[in-house]
Amino acid sequence: MHRAPRRRSGREVGDDAPVTDVGTGADPRTRSSRWSEVLRFLGFALLGALAGAAAKAADESGLQWAADLGTYPAAWVLVVALIGRFAPGLGAAAGRAAVFFAAMTAAYYGWAVFVLGFGYEPELILAWLALSATAVAAFAVVTWWACRRPGLLAGAVLALAGGTAFAHGAVRGLYLSWTGAAVPLRPVQAVVEVVVALVVTLVLPRAPSTRLWAVGLLLPMAWLAQELLDRVLYGTGFLR
Repeated sequence: MHRAPRRRSGREVGDDAPVTDVGTGADPRTRSSRWSEVLRFLGFALLGALAGAAAKAADESGLQWAADLGTYPAAWVLVVALIGRFAPGLGAAAGRAAVFFAAMTAAYYGWAVFVLGFGYEPELILAWLALSATAVAAFAVVTWWACRRPGLLAGAVLALAGGTAFAHGAVRGLYLSWTGAAVPLRPVQAVVEVVVALVVTLVLPRAPSTRLWAVGLLLPMAWLAQELLDRVLYGTGFLR
């Protein structure tokens, strides 16, 4: 006598359809994937908070090289570029970078106010939170895209990203000192900036042509990054 196939967790024996929860119709794998991404976002938020507290503590440590790491953009350029490079998609790159940087901002200023007793600066905090959701997220997205594409355009994008590590930094100070300006020298930070720029332009891209264009355009794009920061952020008073 022929028996009808039995139901097992929302699928028939021999059926290739995905297993679903009885009564809900939801695929457990989809729910698991969503929870995994939520946990990843929480992990990036935790890492950002730790980085922000550490950066502010370094500012007040009395160690010049440690304070420079948290103050100048090179270290943060590397972190956001790495988040973008290894994200599984554009949305994940934007979201993870924004969450990390927003948590870092909150922890940085929270440590300054509640631990060190500094004054509360709501305008500055809101400005950095806005940048976390816009410029930082966009930085991670274009890094994700450029690292996966060959050619001139991808190389130019990564050269601009790597060149941002030099903005208002120690390598610029070395150049100004060489021209006769009286500026303090920060050799450790200068090495960090060069390493970050080379990692972004040589290590992160997948295509050899992208690496060549990125390294070749690094210096002019570093100048462009400096100009954009000065005119768009500092020149308008958005940051100070």
